[in-house]
Amino acid sequence: MHTNELIHEDSPYLLQHAHNPVNWMAWSDKALAKAKDENKLIFLSIGYSTCHWCHVMERETFEDDVSAKVLNDAYVSIKVDREEMPDLDKYYQDVHYLLTKRSGGWPLSIIMTPQQQVIFAGTYLPPVSAQGRMGFRELTSFIKGKFDDAYEEVQKSAQSIEAAIKQYERSFEQKQSIHTEAVIEAFVSKVKTSFDDVSKGIGSAPKFPHASTWNALLDIYAQTKNLEALYMSEDALFAMAQGGINDQIEGGFYRYSVDEAWVIPHFEKMLYTNAELIEVYAKLYSLTQKPLFNEVVDKTIEAMDERFLKEGLYLSASDADSEGEEGKYFVFGFLQAKEALLKGGLSEVETKAVMDYFGITKFGNFEHQTTNPVLTCNEKPARLDEAIAMLKEVRQRVVYPFIDTKILTAWNALMVTALFEAGKIEKAKSVLDSLLNTLHVNGILYHQIVLGGSLKVEALLEDYAFVIESLLRGYAHTKETNYLELAKKLSHEAEHKFYKEETWYLSDKAFRAKAVLEDNSYKSPLSTMIKNLFELAKIENDTALFIRAKDMLESFGSGIQKYTHAYPEAVRAITLYM
Repeated sequence: MHTNELIHEDSPYLLQHAHNPVNWMAWSDKALAKAKDENKLIFLSIGYSTCHWCHVMERETFEDDVSAKVLNDAYVSIKVDREEMPDLDKYYQDVHYLLTKRSGGWPLSIIMTPQQQVIFAGTYLPPVSAQGRMGFRELTSFIKGKFDDAYEEVQKSAQSIEAAIKQYERSFEQKQSIHTEAVIEAFVSKVKTSFDDVSKGIGSAPKFPHASTWNALLDIYAQTKNLEALYMSEDALFAMAQGGINDQIEGGFYRYSVDEAWVIPHFEKMLYTNAELIEVYAKLYSLTQKPLFNEVVDKTIEAMDERFLKEGLYLSASDADSEGEEGKYFVFGFLQAKEALLKGGLSEVETKAVMDYFGITKFGNFEHQTTNPVLTCNEKPARLDEAIAMLKEVRQRVVYPFIDTKILTAWNALMVTALFEAGKIEKAKSVLDSLLNTLHVNGILYHQIVLGGSLKVEALLEDYAFVIESLLRGYAHTKETNYLELAKKLSHEAEHKFYKEETWYLSDKAFRAKAVLEDNSYKSPLSTMIKNLFELAKIENDTALFIRAKDMLESFGSGIQKYTHAYPEAVRAITLYM
């Protein structure tokens, strides 16, 4: 049994790797100094505990003795939990994009010189070469050989990559004044260009929920009555509600759909996905008054409460895998489902109606002829609630996937905002109070705590931005001035910590990644921060603050106007406050 330094960490992800034969270290001054002192290359691996491909790479590569030996002899190996260090992850994802012209993902695999200059970026790497793709053993040995025999060449390549990264970061910062109407029009038309008219939603497979896009479109509709903005949002959100990306039995949305018709998801459930979707479904319900959308809100909140709510706060995510198989907990065999429904007291006719409603067929839509339930029609069969309870019981025969016990400040704040927007005022206040009691201690805001652990990592820009937003939502819904006062205090703090020489950074640590307006897995913390400043300026009638926020936004003006669709949260700020 191997044990490495990760055994001393409290991140569930790092602990998952504590018994690999690789001599992992956590990201620290000690690990970086070791690489310099021993003149060793750095292998950096970034992932998170509920990530399916991270598990695959661990099984195949990091538990492989030959791969481990290559790393242990020639590299300092560093593991990072992206939920613990989203600033670091964002920086290296950008580097990956720059080098490969493809968006990254997890696990992210980076090889650097002892001085932390990147020479390789990739994602999942199998242990040995196959199908024209270089395997991990060959790649790490090849780069080590280059480093030993052609050091100048490696150094030159590393320096040109570093220069390209700086250039890339600067490319977003082109000041230009913003024309509100033009931006709004461009946003709607760009979304329309990438809109899937057949299956609804944006783009093709894999298909993500894009909650912040619908949120922006619904704000645009509320302000301008642009019907296209409403119809695209409503069509996409209806398709997702009926689809397999929505857990039709227990509620809650999975992270994304593997196909473009929303049938087969990647079965992870993330707190941020669900928080952002609750907010946008609540907004859609308030605009259309269609009961389905309110049902989705309630069922998603119930699902989050049942699995993720612990001691008044929400855990971060649940895995896709059960008993070593992806989706095993969530899918049904035809005979298994039929038997359970008949045994539960449904008649043949009622059973058939339920099976048809959820699309559970003999051949299935997933592996091993199983079915991930999707809604095939709008007409609910008789005794549906009883049938759902019976199907839920069938699921209990399989172990529920692993749940990460990290409580993240930013993601809980997203959930608070969603609860306020969904009109669950008392519940939102209670979660917000728990969040502040647990993670805002002695005047210091923290980034996270692991259940049963201690406070270590201080808050990042995303924590400040989303907490301030939730406080402002709280103030808007309750008019309680303590929320407004704390929002103002945290807002001053955030500017002091993260805004240097007219540039926003994701953290105030030694490793500083610039903040961008672009939305990513979830909405941009910087766009949210600027939106908060606009809202504070409006509440306080503070013209100077309004002009400052407008300047911050316009320092990215050229990018916003060129690639409007990449900045939904910034577009919301423009729609609501400019």
